[in-house]
Amino acid sequence: MKLNKFLEGIFSLIISQIFIKIFGVLYSLYLTNKTGFGDGGNAIYMSGYQIYALLLTISSIGVPNAISKLISEKSSIGDYKNEDRILKIAIFIFSLIGFLGSVLIFIFSNYIAVNIIQIPEANLSLKILSPAIFFVSIISVMRGYFNGKGKIYITAKSQFYEQVIKSILTIVFVEITSKISNYNTEAMASVANLATSVATFFSLIYIYLKYKKESNIKFGNDFLQERILVILKKILFISIPITMSSLISNLGKNVDSITIVRLLKNIIGEENAKRKYGILSSKVDILIALPLSFNTALSTALVPEISKKRATNNLDGIIRKIKFSINVTFLIGIPCVFGMFFYSERIFLLLFPNAIEGYEALSFAAFSIIFALLIQTVSGILQGLGNTKVLLISSIIGLVTKIILNFLLIPMELFYEKGAIVGNIFSNVVSFIILYISLKKTIKLKINLISSSLKPIISSILMIIISNKLYYYLLLKNVSNIISIILSIIFAICVYTFVIMIFYIKDVKKYVKYKNAQRLDK
Repeated sequence: MKLNKFLEGIFSLIISQIFIKIFGVLYSLYLTNKTGFGDGGNAIYMSGYQIYALLLTISSIGVPNAISKLISEKSSIGDYKNEDRILKIAIFIFSLIGFLGSVLIFIFSNYIAVNIIQIPEANLSLKILSPAIFFVSIISVMRGYFNGKGKIYITAKSQFYEQVIKSILTIVFVEITSKISNYNTEAMASVANLATSVATFFSLIYIYLKYKKESNIKFGNDFLQERILVILKKILFISIPITMSSLISNLGKNVDSITIVRLLKNIIGEENAKRKYGILSSKVDILIALPLSFNTALSTALVPEISKKRATNNLDGIIRKIKFSINVTFLIGIPCVFGMFFYSERIFLLLFPNAIEGYEALSFAAFSIIFALLIQTVSGILQGLGNTKVLLISSIIGLVTKIILNFLLIPMELFYEKGAIVGNIFSNVVSFIILYISLKKTIKLKINLISSSLKPIISSILMIIISNKLYYYLLLKNVSNIISIILSIIFAICVYTFVIMIFYIKDVKKYVKYKNAQRLDK
């Protein structure tokens, strides 16, 4: 049976995200284990990157979903004339915003590095990253357009090519610079960020060429041409709450970059404080972001899909998509929580053999994954339903929770940098509760979260027990530790997949029967 466009879109994005994260982990491993880079270089590299991500949020985050929502609504009713106008107006407006963001980060890079994040070495990294904000502002609009047209595979390809170029150039630039600068950490961190700017430029060229080749605009006479101000109002009405909520969510990461070093340097010394921030911002955050990136595919595909069904008053279709999406979120998130909690030391031994410090933080941070995933999914649903204001409210309350807990817990010897992780966990829990209550009020939805999570939990427990036995069995047979870790992790994935298939075989059969009945009706 041929998969529908919704599942095809999710599948293409998930596949691209898998390869993106593989490349991302590879170059992160290279940087972390590179002589002269390590945790100190990661602190410089990531502190600059987090500020860049913050300004990037203002100029681009929220835009793809806003554009995809508007484009999908116009496309579903055949209003191709205004569909094209939405795209052109959005590109003009957000390219201006992106240009302003680039200028601001370039001009104030020294002030940000010295006075805000208190890592002066990040100054050059911020200047080098500044052009990428302009490039991504345009890219985000184009990706929103293709998502709304149901061509999510183009977004997936552009993200994949961008990551490949970034990963290759990062290694090449750092390798060359290490030789020229005699392993100067600041120089290597700066050129690592240069790879980001170059990669986004090539991504912009690719997605523009795809638009010129694949866009097939039909100008009909059935619809009046909408005024520029009307279109602009629609874009801003949808994108501003999404952008602001994403901005506030990204501020949570910047809270760590500002508070960890600031609060710990007088307790454990500035160098140790920077190193602990480097561990969290590079090793832990990269691994925690893996399941989030996979779930992004689901939340991205949800916005235009639910928008279309809402435009045609297909309430049953909306409810089916919501239940399906929440179930998939649990299927992705719960095994990741179990795996990173129980296997954190083995994961660090495998990925960071020369810098194993910080695996306890990963075990701690694993609990934040499931709530972060649920926030992504429910946010995508609410965006498709047109309820975006609550995204901003939940983000603000979550950020306040994060700031308070960071300042309370980080100075405590019991926590130190782990206080930031606790703050993040509680921030995600609070935000999710607000979003979920709003979803149940927006649409009458009966779904039992405990019941939906039960099968993945049971499957994950079996996964850990069986794969753990294999790990120790291999060690008894004198198999090397690294090989034992790799084989046990692969086996864990196989066990989880097998048990889940057994649990959901009846549901799959029902879905196939339902889709066949739909085809017969047509």
